[in-house]
Amino acid sequence: MENNTAIVLAAGRGSRMGGQKPKQFLELGGKPLIYYSLKAFEDFDEVSRVILVTGSEDIDYCKSGIIERYGFRKADTCIAGGAERYLSVYNGLKAAGGSPCAYVFIHDGARPNADAGILKRTLEGARRCGACTAGMKVKDTIRETDGEGFSVRTPDRSTLWAVQTPQVFRYDLVMEAYSALAASGDYEGITDDAMVVERMTGVRALMVEGSYRNIKITTPEDLLSARAFLPGAGE
Repeated sequence: MENNTAIVLAAGRGSRMGGQKPKQFLELGGKPLIYYSLKAFEDFDEVSRVILVTGSEDIDYCKSGIIERYGFRKADTCIAGGAERYLSVYNGLKAAGGSPCAYVFIHDGARPNADAGILKRTLEGARRCGACTAGMKVKDTIRETDGEGFSVRTPDRSTLWAVQTPQVFRYDLVMEAYSALAASGDYEGITDDAMVVERMTGVRALMVEGSYRNIKITTPEDLLSARAFLPGAGE
């Protein structure tokens, strides 16, 4: 069986959540938020290794308070991230290169509802095309505005997707893309990993269905939604 790795990102500070504790360590259903992302990959047979990328000051807590406490076997590496998300991803990719890796999942640890169906669909998409990302077609009308807030264009909603994670790539492809990005030093406008691959290699990412439940925890209100969506998360 091919060796596939998941990089779970948990290095952000989550300033929009308020409070002192990073959002990935806030409690949801009696467990830290990051637990649920690690558990999803722990239970997914087609991932053999998980790399957790967190703040340098949080490494010891992640090792003892999460990985060891909950008995995660696949999460064998916990490393420090960078000042920006793309630097954290690059650190994770370099760590994944220490052993043979066919495909790599890149997942935001603040998305606790990535289930096995999403993981399977994104991996199958990456096997077909080399690059795949989860997402959902938008339900609302989207308006583009000018610098003063006035509407200038209404895109065709049928072509629009809200991008989620995981994003899955052939390892050699995404490593080539991030290495080229680092060499260029031009990080302007980078918002996700598929954009890096498209910009640096020309390979377009296939969009596959994620889930409307696969929300990213950004504000306190998102925790309420996640609590309702998450199987097994208590009150």
